[in-house]
Amino acid sequence: MLKDRFRKYLPVVVDLETGGFDSKTNAILEIAITLIEEENDELLVGETFRYHLNPFEGTVVEDESLEFTKIKLGHPLRNAVEEEYALKELFKIINKTKNKYECSRAILVGHNAHFDNSFLNAAVERNNIKRSPFHPFSVLDTVTLGALATNQTVLARICESLKIDYDSKEAHSAAYDSDVTAKVFCKIINDFNKN
Repeated sequence: MLKDRFRKYLPVVVDLETGGFDSKTNAILEIAITLIEEENDELLVGETFRYHLNPFEGTVVEDESLEFTKIKLGHPLRNAVEEEYALKELFKIINKTKNKYECSRAILVGHNAHFDNSFLNAAVERNNIKRSPFHPFSVLDTVTLGALATNQTVLARICESLKIDYDSKEAHSAAYDSDVTAKVFCKIINDFNKN
């Protein structure tokens, strides 16, 4: 059972695109989660949910970040929502999945997971969300898992070693990165459990 694999924690892959590197001052511009499912004792990549976000009032968006992510804040098809709305909707999805697998909490899975976790925690705090489904500081990091399984730490190189398709043109979209990170996580855990 999934609840028995990670001490009753439900692994949920999270990826954020941000307006800089400071979780207290820089905006979250995109957020995506990818659910991890289980079937026949194997972890499977579940559905991905994504939101484009309006920068929270008072947060900073640096030009260098927009150049790197290629995010166009004013694009008419961006359909951005407020940070609080996106978090609450994603937390509902996570809580439903958590209950399905009888898990007590979610644990954030990410590539450089502490970065995403710091931004997520800052957003929860500034939106006065009383309870996040995620453990506040424990994470599962695919950088570490990738180094162990492939001797690589860069997501593209880990994917190459694991024979997972990786399209560098799609990278730095929260939904794409979340899905690819979920594939890496499932492959490493499943391969480890076969040994």
